[in-house]
Amino acid sequence: MTDTTPSERSLHDRLKIYLALTKPRIVELLLVTTVPAMILAADGWPGIGLVAGTVGGGALSAGGANAINNVVDRDIDARMRRTRSRPLPARTASPREALILGLVLGAAGFVVLWTVANFEAAALATGALSFYVLIYTLYLKRTTPQNIVIGGAAGAVPALVGWAAVTGGLGLPAWLLFAVVFYWTPPHFWALALRYRGDYAAAGIPMLPVVSGEKATATQIVIYSFVVSGAALLLQPAAGMGTLYVVSACVLGAGFVAASLRLLRTISRAMRVFRLSNIYLALLFGAVALDVLVGDPAAPSLVIAWIGSILLVGGSFAIVAVTRPNTLRELGLVLVPAVGAFVAALAVLSRS
Repeated sequence: MTDTTPSERSLHDRLKIYLALTKPRIVELLLVTTVPAMILAADGWPGIGLVAGTVGGGALSAGGANAINNVVDRDIDARMRRTRSRPLPARTASPREALILGLVLGAAGFVVLWTVANFEAAALATGALSFYVLIYTLYLKRTTPQNIVIGGAAGAVPALVGWAAVTGGLGLPAWLLFAVVFYWTPPHFWALALRYRGDYAAAGIPMLPVVSGEKATATQIVIYSFVVSGAALLLQPAAGMGTLYVVSACVLGAGFVAASLRLLRTISRAMRVFRLSNIYLALLFGAVALDVLVGDPAAPSLVIAWIGSILLVGGSFAIVAVTRPNTLRELGLVLVPAVGAFVAALAVLSRS
């Protein structure tokens, strides 16, 4: 592709390039979790102004993080077939442009969220941006196969941002929404990594399929699918969700687990699991919003709390068992979700 300077591009072309740097599909997925969290926090519709401002600010912040990610990962992107057409490896944008865009968008997201919502929401969004760039992109992604486990926390923060925008703080339901996205991220991303295992190997990135192989990765995807299903069920007793949500969580969780189990037999189904995981998250959070807005009566809590706790805690410690980390550092990384699951389950059971 012929290199062009900013002055040689039309305004339309520049806008297309800058939009591509923000990775809009990823931004859309993150924002799917923001609005339902706001609706749950407000126990109803929080108002169009607050929703629009929070979504807009969150989109700016997430887009800024992705633009900076393009700068840091440009060497990796150039070696991977899936990403070599991105603006920096394709040389349709310069690292300086992408970095400035990322910093401007990140700052604008902070200002919008602070102005429209509150400082807590703005600080959470900016903290997620910093974590994604400094912890995940610069360090975890290049050093450990557990990279996406901890790095995925950044993608779970929009649920916290939505809750904080309404309440000015964080409650147990907010953290369980966070946990759902946190545990959902590894199986979602590892399914994609199975499809592009060769790309990651060529780029020298220690993604789990490269380091541990396809079978071990599929096994962990199965375990995580149980864990995320348990986290989703625990939201019911923690937030008083109704039957509509419980039925949705059970059906969606069963579908996610079934697809993951089939992956054990046929690795070529990885992209189906990847696409299904997107549908799972969108419909689950849609069920959160719909359940609140229709005012469905609460379902029985205690049995659901126990089932969710067994799936969440048992699955989390199964993660540690199958991971078999070789260093103290990685032991700490894989224990984080297990300890978090245990604390969340105890908190929910104490309220049931």
